[in-house]
Amino acid sequence: MAKVKTLVITGYGTNCEKESAFAATQAGSDQTDIAYFSDLVAETYSLTDYNFIIFPGGFLDGDELGAAQAAALRWRYMKTVSGISLEDELKNFLASQGIILGICNGFQLLVKLGLLPAAGGRYFERQVSLSHNDSARFEDRWVHLVCNPDSPCVFTKGLDQLYLPVRHGEGKLIAKSEQVLTELQQANLIALQYIDPQTGQPTQKYPENPNGSPLGIAGLTDPSGRILGLMPHPEAYNHPTNHPAWTRGKTTMLGTALMERGIQYLRRL
Repeated sequence: MAKVKTLVITGYGTNCEKESAFAATQAGSDQTDIAYFSDLVAETYSLTDYNFIIFPGGFLDGDELGAAQAAALRWRYMKTVSGISLEDELKNFLASQGIILGICNGFQLLVKLGLLPAAGGRYFERQVSLSHNDSARFEDRWVHLVCNPDSPCVFTKGLDQLYLPVRHGEGKLIAKSEQVLTELQQANLIALQYIDPQTGQPTQKYPENPNGSPLGIAGLTDPSGRILGLMPHPEAYNHPTNHPAWTRGKTTMLGTALMERGIQYLRRL
């Protein structure tokens, strides 16, 4: 019987589902399935049959109304054919100790649903959002990241630094208030930060920080550490040849390391 069962959710403009599924399988997932949002409504797939859910990147609804805004409303108000709220399905999944990874557009969805950062344990309350990059352009580049060693995040345990690609137009984190930013720092919910590779320190300097997020925030976790959302694309670095300098032997930690940590966590349960 499969120990780690991963569900990658696609539809409405998502376009990174196949590489996300491949990366999860490569990282050790015993069973990996791809389901359309409509499959969840039709109950062809159920979230509670899995213990790892990935919300991959893409352009949900063409980013109309703001990145992932329409998708968040679907999750909040739509029901399955049996009349079960999809939001309740997510709540049941989290109650079963499942883990969630949201990448780029998936991260945007998680913050608009209020699953991240859930500071103070306030889940399904929107505390932050992600807005247009300070550069006012779509950023497609590689970035250096540092992992917070004090974060409860199960995906980043034992990791130090990562080098991953970004490709987004709306990646700047906007907090509801300064108090929320303070809570993120005090509770170590900032799991990943953009850094200057020369100093190793978090930065807001462009292009090392591609969007202008305060505190160099590139990824957030929740108080349980079982949810991670990040703007960079770990699934896009699933083989050494994905690295822009692979022919010169300058590869670093693979992005699938994040998924490996999550899968290792599930195996210990």
